Amino acid sequence: MLEFVTACLLLIITPGPGVLSVAGVGSGFGLKAGSRYLWGLCLGNNMVALLVISGIAATIFSVPYLREALLVISLGYLLYLALKIAFAGSKVGFITAETAPGMRDGILLQAVNPKAYVANTVLFTGWGFMPDAFATEAAIKLLLWNATWIPIHFGWLLLGIGLKKLDLPPMIQRSINIFMAVSMVLLIALALSNEGISLSGAPATAE
Repeated sequence: MLEFVTACLLLIITPGPGVLSVAGVGSGFGLKAGSRYLWGLCLGNNMVALLVISGIAATIFSVPYLREALLVISLGYLLYLALKIAFAGSKVGFITAETAPGMRDGILLQAVNPKAYVANTVLFTGWGFMPDAFATEAAIKLLLWNATWIPIHFGWLLLGIGLKKLDLPPMIQRSINIFMAVSMVLLIALALSNEGISLSGAPATAE
């Protein structure tokens, strides 16, 4: 069980789209919006976990064109969220950037985030400690996963809020938001281009 908790920490300690986006929402829009978005990410992550545990995810992604479609959709959606974070408080084309990403956005991000599926597959198919009680083991793992996932993501949210509270000059604040947004997109782009990060369950940093 200790090995499982260590794996949880290692899978989410490295910044990924989820933690960077929650920090970006906190920096651009504050605590209230950031908290809504974070709980959306949490619900989405648990939804993905249940899809993995039930075997539904494996069935879906055994169809190649569905897997490729998810990769395209995830990149497009991350670009959309990145633009909202980068231009928080302004209007950019068809995106109303002064409207913060909410709970729905967090859920949708996890639903199309390949890294969320990889992380949950790695965790729930490895580090078994109750081979004769799969359901009990899965329930315990889910509790431990959330007990690790939630505090770390709240930490990143508070980091973003701290940057906002510094009351930096608008140009610097905008530069920070753009940096977070660009980093978020680069991370997912690297994931999609790396053959080692796939939906087959290979180890990867989590969302």
